[in-house]
Amino acid sequence: MSFIKRSWEPHEAEEWTREDWIAIVLSPLSYIFLTIGLAMSVFLLTLGFVFLILGIIMTVIMFWVIDPKIKTISTEYEKKQKQYLEDLEHIQRWEEPE
Repeated sequence: MSFIKRSWEPHEAEEWTREDWIAIVLSPLSYIFLTIGLAMSVFLLTLGFVFLILGIIMTVIMFWVIDPKIKTISTEYEKKQKQYLEDLEHIQRWEEPE
């Protein structure tokens, strides 16, 4: 079993896991590094470019960690939404839902 889970079942993805906490930590750090790095890079400071690269790397890692879980949740939501809209259409036509 790897440290970062890459495949999710819909009921698993709803719960808080290690991947969520990694994203919670990386998200503000990446935005801080991106903001400071961009501001310092405008003044052509070397440390600014380092911060900018660190911010980009953290952002990529954050999306790599949390994206499979978000896609699973989104797919499950789309299925539920489609079923809800079909049921709503049956109700509007005075038909029994399937």
